[in-house]
Amino acid sequence: MLKLLPCFFFLLPFLVGNNRICVAQKAGFVGSNGTQFVLNGERVYLNGFNAYWMMTTAADTASRGRATVTTALRQASAVGMNVARIWGFNEGDYIPLQISPGSYSEDVFKGLDFVVYEAGRFKIKLIISLVNNFEDYGGRKKYVEWAGFNETDEFYTNSVVKEFYKNHVKTVLTRKNTISGRIYKDDPTIFSWELINEPRCNDSTGSTILQNWVKEMAAYVKSIDSNHLLEIGLEGFYGESKPERTVYNPGGTVLTGSDFISNNQIPEIDFATIHVYPDSWLPLQMSRRAEQDAFVDKWIGAHIEDSDNIIKKPLLITEFGKSSKFPGFTLEKRNKFFKRVYDVIYDSARTGGSCNGGIFWQLTTNRTGLLGDGYEVFMQQGPNTTARLVAEQSSKLRNLKYPPLVTHSVE
Repeated sequence: MLKLLPCFFFLLPFLVGNNRICVAQKAGFVGSNGTQFVLNGERVYLNGFNAYWMMTTAADTASRGRATVTTALRQASAVGMNVARIWGFNEGDYIPLQISPGSYSEDVFKGLDFVVYEAGRFKIKLIISLVNNFEDYGGRKKYVEWAGFNETDEFYTNSVVKEFYKNHVKTVLTRKNTISGRIYKDDPTIFSWELINEPRCNDSTGSTILQNWVKEMAAYVKSIDSNHLLEIGLEGFYGESKPERTVYNPGGTVLTGSDFISNNQIPEIDFATIHVYPDSWLPLQMSRRAEQDAFVDKWIGAHIEDSDNIIKKPLLITEFGKSSKFPGFTLEKRNKFFKRVYDVIYDSARTGGSCNGGIFWQLTTNRTGLLGDGYEVFMQQGPNTTARLVAEQSSKLRNLKYPPLVTHSVE
């Protein structure tokens, strides 16, 4: 588990050429050193879960939503998980956090306060995403509608829309938790901020548009909060900066405006992320398991290689899962997929590679079954359950004999 020590600075920040070597952090805050995460001077490896529903569930006090959040965090802690990825946004019609630009529901914000506070009690760090690419929970479409426009890609380019987003970022990062009294940007329970969940751009110049947006927004986040790490929220699709790598994209050609290499080379971005969904990503002719397994190995392997050698920052697999809604699903097949991903993560971690952990989609409890999307995982105990695999991965990463951290000097 993650240990917190009295507050003093551990790492000194500096640059060598264009390669950032480390990020200074106060004790209790996770930083990075090259391709490794560090906490209080020691390496940190992560095993965790997605739970997008936590804020809105905690806000629904009439249905004992907070008890549901507590149950999920307790179950996760029991199997050694130390990180969760959640939504820090909702511009939608149901239990919205942001009702209109700059207007917030205090009750929903208190739900997020509870999640942050409760995660801290269970020693679980949080990755908090700040907006959705898709329409679920409002997303960038809602921001564009608020500004009176119709084209969703205006989210990345329109000055009014960008100001709406920046205002939301500032509101969340400077929020004072009504339970702990801590400002979010000063709370070590938060592992990192995420700019946007799965950003995509349909414009023909999408790679330039998204690159410019990430540069602007990453700098803005860091101008407010220098304590926390920052990532983009990428699925990992390769783009124009390394066209030869697009063969690793699902189907070999998928281009979405994002660019795994160039996006993650932006200095203010502290670590890279990928998602892995072979069931839904691969074309029908590649739906057989052997072909899916080969895709998963190549997909993760290519990103580890590029994070090791080109980006030179840590890599997290922040979403992966197998849905019961796809034909032929069995618990055994899901467990084999999880183990395949977990084994790649562990092999990278034990050799000092850039892949430092995985976060599956998604953890639910029996009380949140109505939120099921087919990917839900219940932490039921037993010899053949996914919970057993999760616990084994947590233990393996926790007991790693860490290779020594590389130290650098500046001439």
